Amino acid sequence: MKELEDFLTGRVWLKEFTPFPQSEIDQAILQGFVTRIPGITDKQECSRCLEKSVNLTSFYCEKCEGDCLYCRHCLKMGRISSCTELITWTAPSPRPLKTHSFQWSGHLTPSQNLASQQVIESLQINRSHLIYAVCGAGKTEVLFAPLYEALKTGKRICIAAPRTDVVLELSPRIRAIFTDTVIHTLYGGSPAEAGFAEIVIATTHQLYRFQNAFDLMIVDEADAFPYSMDPALKRAVMKAKKHDAPVIYVSATPSVQLIKGTPGRSEIFRRYHGQPLPVPRFDSLWNYKKRLRKNSIPKKLETWIRLRLSRREPFLLFLPTIELIEESIPLFKQLDAAIEAVHSKDPNRKEKVMGLRQGIVPGLVTSTILERGITVPNVQVAVIGADEEIFDAAALIQISGRSGEGHRTFQMGMLSFSIMELLGKWIEPKIR
Repeated sequence: MKELEDFLTGRVWLKEFTPFPQSEIDQAILQGFVTRIPGITDKQECSRCLEKSVNLTSFYCEKCEGDCLYCRHCLKMGRISSCTELITWTAPSPRPLKTHSFQWSGHLTPSQNLASQQVIESLQINRSHLIYAVCGAGKTEVLFAPLYEALKTGKRICIAAPRTDVVLELSPRIRAIFTDTVIHTLYGGSPAEAGFAEIVIATTHQLYRFQNAFDLMIVDEADAFPYSMDPALKRAVMKAKKHDAPVIYVSATPSVQLIKGTPGRSEIFRRYHGQPLPVPRFDSLWNYKKRLRKNSIPKKLETWIRLRLSRREPFLLFLPTIELIEESIPLFKQLDAAIEAVHSKDPNRKEKVMGLRQGIVPGLVTSTILERGITVPNVQVAVIGADEEIFDAAALIQISGRSGEGHRTFQMGMLSFSIMELLGKWIEPKIR
């Protein structure tokens, strides 16, 4: 029963797919510990993602031998229909205060320290807060002290991000700091983890499965797609946290709405190592699509890649479409067979990014999926076709942020700086 309580507390889960014997679940329901929730409410709303009738579809259901509604919006997480039962733990679930370790010996810059203290002040009065800081400012380090303060008072924390890559970047760093804290990492296909998680690091999609669970919600990369464009994901954040729990938003490129709508705010407009932000360099690359589709790498681009390879500098080469990435990757592999392609539909994305970090993969040809959430020392960055619509101001700022970050430490000897190059037509107003 304790394992069931740990799993279901704060969660909303499909009854038939809960990783516990149905007899144990039925017993918990009879005892009043677990409550059943209809998958689709009388108001024709999905109980998991809160989507209403516009995203509900009728079908003939063999289970209930009649017409049933199901939710299309969260279908990939298991079908929710009118005859579906969701379950959640509703009995009191007190948790004794626990001692947490804080294993970090780094030092904050004055601007980081000010922002960290401002976040702590917001937490003390349950006020939502925005950390508005440039790429490489050390936003995650700013959160360490507030996280520790929240843990010491028994708060359950969620760190959510729109993209799996960001979650995979954050998880090992948070685990290394809070070594005695139960931390779960949740994303599509993530392995099961036992115990009651005091910190949950998850994609925003995973928050559909939580309800009234967290005393503190942190949304990292709050401007990123799909969270920024999907009202259901924003509702999921609000549903997953407790009613009076504050939300800490973290972003290098927040929307005007986020800036104006968040009562607390901290600003850091300089990188932690004090070096200036990388300045893009324009270099024309006319008819690059035509050349690539004729199985020829433009000479300037080939020279740039060969230079990276000769210097053993890891690189990210951003292309505007997945189609162009898949068409051109055989060409780039002719320069070095270890070069890989990565995009949102690539099931091996995690392994390839890890290969770049480990030096096994010399470079990645990628889409905007890697515009954020990846830190690689001395990485060189090029954007092909920077005038394409996909490379809007926020994307270009985030992409430039991959360059010049170096090691996320404060030992200056380990830092490595690089430049960002833009190959293609550069439209200056995009970065204003």
